[in-house]
Amino acid sequence: MLGDISLAFLSDWSTTLFLVFGGCCSNALALEQLVSLYPRSGSLITFCQFLFITLRGIPQFVQFTPWPRLRERQIPIIPYLIQVLLFYFIALLNNAAFAYKIPMTVHIIFRSGGLVISMFMGWLLLGRRYNWTQIVAVVFVTSGVVLTTFSASKPKTAKPADFTAATSGSNTYTYATGILILLLALVLSGLLGIAQDRTYALYGSHSNSKAPSKPENGSTPASAETKKEQKKPAIWQEQMFYLHFLSMPMFYSVRQDLFNQFQALGDGPVLYLALPASNSLSQTSWHSYSSIPIPAAYLYLLLNTLTQLVCISGVHRLTSRVSSLTVTLVLVVRKAVSLIISVTLFGSGVEGNKAVMMWTGAMLVFLGTFVYSFGGSKVEAKKKQE
Repeated sequence: MLGDISLAFLSDWSTTLFLVFGGCCSNALALEQLVSLYPRSGSLITFCQFLFITLRGIPQFVQFTPWPRLRERQIPIIPYLIQVLLFYFIALLNNAAFAYKIPMTVHIIFRSGGLVISMFMGWLLLGRRYNWTQIVAVVFVTSGVVLTTFSASKPKTAKPADFTAATSGSNTYTYATGILILLLALVLSGLLGIAQDRTYALYGSHSNSKAPSKPENGSTPASAETKKEQKKPAIWQEQMFYLHFLSMPMFYSVRQDLFNQFQALGDGPVLYLALPASNSLSQTSWHSYSSIPIPAAYLYLLLNTLTQLVCISGVHRLTSRVSSLTVTLVLVVRKAVSLIISVTLFGSGVEGNKAVMMWTGAMLVFLGTFVYSFGGSKVEAKKKQE
């Protein structure tokens, strides 16, 4: 019995960590490949992710008999509206930043600086107080973000020298615009976090998927009402669906941009998929197969969309099983792994002193996040004692 429980526990955690690390890291790799070829495809990437996650959740949250309608929600529709606006613009801004010469390495590390924004928002809007450990950690994170930002602040320009002089100012302006876009996305992320905290405080925890209690006095295991209650999806699943589902109409305003981006991807290099030309499996000569051309960018887009669902599911699954402190630590490690893979496979885009700045900044960001989490655990322990 104990062995079965241990195996189930290990299997559950293995699945969760595989979804987080496998899904999110492969999603970052697919995204980097795609935006390196098509840096202005951010809106299309966001649309495909939102559409796929919405379609994936429809069977769970939409009832089709006697007519199509949304199932009963655990959270009213109104609290979702502000979150939907914030979530939609955050996703668009983060993906749009790639069009402004923001390397993936800087993108990863800069988004790790959301801890600073969250702390400031908590102090400004919620009146939260922080200890010295947390303040020092934020200084680390801020310094790391600044170093990393400047490590790639001067993208390489074309030769000859007179052309370089003419375009260097334009490149600096473009890069600064991308950084401002990421900064705005961080601010909106802080506001989204506050909105979600308020929603969970009012309507329940991150998960309602607790195991049913054992029946007492030989009563029946569960009534029909209890079984119905147990089948309800967790609140995080409901929230994930509605944040994407309610955002879909907003893409109507950028429909022409989406069409142009999709067409640009289709006009790029193609890969050839070999398929049998006849029903006879015995024919194995080269003329028994036909090649179907598929734009390579479409495959990267499909891979990015699928891994985005895996990544989000893994993060929310983790959130439903452990404390926010553990979630923070796991996600920081995940970002570090993504950064290392990105630099190892594709190069950092910076060399010499710039590379030293980037890695020093990365270490400060991750160190600061760990220290901040440690300071937060001390605050929680103090609250429990009181």
